[in-house]
Amino acid sequence: MKVKGLFSGFYKRSRLTLKSKFIKNLTPLERHEFIQFCHRRCYKEGEYIYYQGDPGTGMYFIEEGRIQLMVTNSLDNSEQGTTTFDIEAPDSFGALAIGYELRRLSSARALSNCTLLGFFKPDFETLKKRHPVIALKFMESVAMLSMRQLERTTSRLEEATDTQTAFSIHFNTYHSREEGTEES
Repeated sequence: MKVKGLFSGFYKRSRLTLKSKFIKNLTPLERHEFIQFCHRRCYKEGEYIYYQGDPGTGMYFIEEGRIQLMVTNSLDNSEQGTTTFDIEAPDSFGALAIGYELRRLSSARALSNCTLLGFFKPDFETLKKRHPVIALKFMESVAMLSMRQLERTTSRLEEATDTQTAFSIHFNTYHSREEGTEES
């Protein structure tokens, strides 16, 4: 029976490493190295992984189970003001927390008993020191996701308002200088 359990875990991990959009551009050896930096966490049905507004400390790969991402309108904390999105293995969530100082845009709750692989900021810092090529490839994937999200959001905003408003927000954000981030 232990052999079956061993192969079951190997199957789940290999499914994750072959299907994850964040590590699919890595070689099999690089994927193996990357997974070594992840931490297995188990959550029971109904348990929260994190809450909207929490500091982003890392991302999660779903090895087993289903997760619900929930965004609550800050003006309306009732159930009617909540938008949900359900995901399952081998998907992932929370990736922007790795490369950016962002608060959580959503809450994440286990819809079933779940096994997740957490990859956190300190893990990424260690990965950068030990395997800089793997870290660079991973961040390229995160940056591509971020750019796709920006493109889709700008497009939807343009549809909901107008081109001038959508791109005004886009350009003002790009060109604004926050304290401590000005270029020399």
